[in-house]
Amino acid sequence: MARPSDHVDGARLWQRLMELGQFGARPDGGVDRQTLTEAEIAARAHLVALGRSLGLAPFTDAAANLFLRYPGRRPDLPPVMAGSHIDSQPTGGRFDGAFGVMAAVEAVEAIRAAGLVPERAIEIVAFTNEEGSRFAPGMTGSDLFTGARTLADVAEIRDADGIAQGEALAAVLASDQDVPRRPFRRPVAAFVEPHIEQGPILERDGIPIGVVTGIQGTRRYRVTVTGEAAHAGTAERHERRDALMAAVRMIAAIDRTASDPADTKLTVGMLEVTPNAPSVVPAEVLFSIDLRHPDNAVVDRLDAAIRAIVESERGPCAASLRQIQHNPSLTFSPAVRGAIAAAAAELGLAHRDILSAAGHDARQLHGVCPTGMIFVPCRDGISHNPAEWAEPDDLTAGARVLADVLWHLANRDGSLAVAS
Repeated sequence: MARPSDHVDGARLWQRLMELGQFGARPDGGVDRQTLTEAEIAARAHLVALGRSLGLAPFTDAAANLFLRYPGRRPDLPPVMAGSHIDSQPTGGRFDGAFGVMAAVEAVEAIRAAGLVPERAIEIVAFTNEEGSRFAPGMTGSDLFTGARTLADVAEIRDADGIAQGEALAAVLASDQDVPRRPFRRPVAAFVEPHIEQGPILERDGIPIGVVTGIQGTRRYRVTVTGEAAHAGTAERHERRDALMAAVRMIAAIDRTASDPADTKLTVGMLEVTPNAPSVVPAEVLFSIDLRHPDNAVVDRLDAAIRAIVESERGPCAASLRQIQHNPSLTFSPAVRGAIAAAAAELGLAHRDILSAAGHDARQLHGVCPTGMIFVPCRDGISHNPAEWAEPDDLTAGARVLADVLWHLANRDGSLAVAS
């Protein structure tokens, strides 16, 4: 029997990635294709046209998730799904998310080129707002698809210009041309997400395929410190309610606490100061906290410490902490991981187990179906940056593994157990 991976065309995959990178292209070679913007609407229409040219049926849902369906012999069976997302950070690259979607397109085209029709349908997916750069938190599409959140939960989240996510979703859906809409929570037999590693391990070790074992735990917060505006020249220090000084004390103390254990990832990536004037004591500060670690017990311990620090370091100011996201560490399905490793071995491709330090839509799908991820190397581990780069040969290797994995999963009898 023909092997789907033999029909993967690396040059075609690369060309399509470069074409997709033109939507929201930046002068520095990067991509600014934030979710639900005109750039993403255009990229979405491009994917619909590409799918139709390959005989794939497009459809969407109320979250504007985009699906391209390759039918199987048994339409009554839940499909196997593969893909990622096409939205980017404001200073993003051409591969984060996009590779997963275009690799899935290439894998399905390879299966078609081999003259193969699977038992189950295979659906390519581009989930909405994985990045969360415009509407925070991210993973909106996969959260809504799996039922982790509802439309009511996300509709009133607003971007920096005050546009509500619900309004933006409506605009994207209105732009669709004859794309049927389907409900959330449709059954899925399995999900595989190809992705660049966004870390240096695979490149350092000279290994083209990472079999992702799971994703480390994450908690995200917004902290608001409220003081009182005052004249910088006349307000006595001991009488001030300086929101920025309180926030600085909090951040410094949280940073010290999060240094143990050493592999904890702590980021304060957003800081908003009001009124942000050089001669006015700051009246209010909003800052973000992103906390990650593979051990759920570590994340929980630091969560308690962060909450205590915000209270103890606020001084004469008021302070509130709002947790906007909590995702415990998880382990992907052994059956899907085994299929990925077996496909790589069959193709003679070196591979290794690897933990994902970043969050992905696969986290959400893990809760409803057997799930796995395929990592490929990226240069110096750089991502969320115009300098993001992946070698064509590595991308081709990932797509070849994906093609064989999808064929295997789409023809597998019985069910795959969901790992905890």
